[in-house]
Formats: sequence, structure tokens, C-alpha cells
Amino acid sequence: MPELPEVERAARRLRRVAVGRQIARIELLHPALQRQVSALDVASLTGCTIVAVEQQAKHQRVVLNDGRSMHVHFRMAGDWDVGISDDALPRHARAVLSLEDGGRVTLVDPRALSTLQIFAAGAIPKARLGPNPFSKQFTADWLGTALKRRRGAIKPVLLDQGVVAGVGNIYAAEALWEARISPRAIASKLSAPRRLALVGAIRIALRRGRGTRSRYNEAFEGRFRVYDRAGEACPRCGSTIRRIVQAGRSTYYCPRCQAR
Repeated sequence: MPELPEVERAARRLRRVAVGRQIARIELLHPALQRQVSALDVASLTGCTIVAVEQQAKHQRVVLNDGRSMHVHFRMAGDWDVGISDDALPRHARAVLSLEDGGRVTLVDPRALSTLQIFAAGAIPKARLGPNPFSKQFTADWLGTALKRRRGAIKPVLLDQGVVAGVGNIYAAEALWEARISPRAIASKLSAPRRLALVGAIRIALRRGRGTRSRYNEAFEGRFRVYDRAGEACPRCGSTIRRIVQAGRSTYYCPRCQAR
């Protein structure tokens, strides 16, 4: 699933090839996207110039010269494929953005869950987002307030974008391993020192993710410490990594390093 590091890379890739260029044509290839945006609105984008690509957590906003914007969310498996108009379309192409200089950006998504919406000038998508994990606002005290009434396990709580923006299933598991916190620990009972450790661990896990490359969300060897490594040895203590299911999502952890 694309999380903060993956979406940051995707936004940079889109920014590099699209900003300052005019839209020649947009095609929505999947019925789900066609239901989100009318054919008239899609056609009205032809001739507009992309002036900025903004990114906040898992959200991307493509700003146009007439003030309108396209809001894109990858959901579970989306990504941008960059090429030229003469290239064959990549597998799982869901939307195609053709540029006046012959460049092409394709939204690919094997699960077809990605969203694309067009907003009028001045309209801002409503999203209840917590602080950016690298901001000054994201502190142990912030976590203390955000977790105060959360009686459930910490791992599912970290997936709430209102607690911290941009952290998903992968980096929540990685951060808890880094902080030596059990994914089953009760969120509201984390002490201030453990919350402080978790803040730092989230940043470490995301920075590690920023330093790797991804393509359609494939995991690369050596990228993760515990995620998707059930049955393997913990890189810190050698104990066997386990997998459990929390809130319908896979959680990977070390039973020795993360005993509490």
C-alpha cells in the first residue's frame, strides 16, 4: 500500500514531468473513475496548464492554471507510470494524462481503488488529517492527546490518519518494531517515554522508506525489518517474526523485542 514515502516519490515524479506543461487529453479508462468525474469535466481540462503538484500525506493535488485542481488518492495500490504517448499502455492503466509535448502519465492500479476528483477554484478537499510525522506538531504530547481515549491496540490506531498523516499498515508495523512496542499494546496506556520512542521510530521507518525505490508497490529485498517477513529471523534479536491479523490487516512483529 502506498504510504508517505511512496506517495512522496510519486508526487515528485509527476511534478518533474508535468509542471509547466499543457494537458492535451485526459482519458478515464475504468468505470469507477468515470463515475467520479463527468465526461464534460474531463473534456474541460484539455488545454489547461499544470502549475503545481502538491502532496499532503497520502493525498496529491494537481493545480491547474485556471485555479481548479485534480485530487488523486492511490488508495491500496495506485502509482504513476511515466512515458510517452507512443508507448503501449502499462498493465492496469486506469487513467491517462497526455501532455502537449508528447509526454504521458498513467495512473496504474491493479485493484482499481484509486480516486480522482476535480475541484473548482478555491475548493479544498475535506480530509481529517493529523500532523505530518516530520513536523514540529508531531510530538509525544500530541500522541498523548490523540491516544488518550483510544482503548484499542496501538497498531490499528496508528492507521487512523487523524492521529498521524501518511502512516499506513507497513510503516506502522516497522515503527512499532523500531520502538520495541507490541502491536497489541493498549494505545491509551503508552507512557510518555514510550510515546517519545514511537515518534522517533515512525520518523526512522519513514526515512528508511524514503531511501528505497518502489514500482507498483513491490517490496524489495532488505527493505523492511519485520513487514511481510513472518517465519524469518528478527534482524535485531534472531527470534522468529510472527504475523497476526488486527482490524482485518496483517501485522508483523517480533515476540521477543516487542513483548510489551
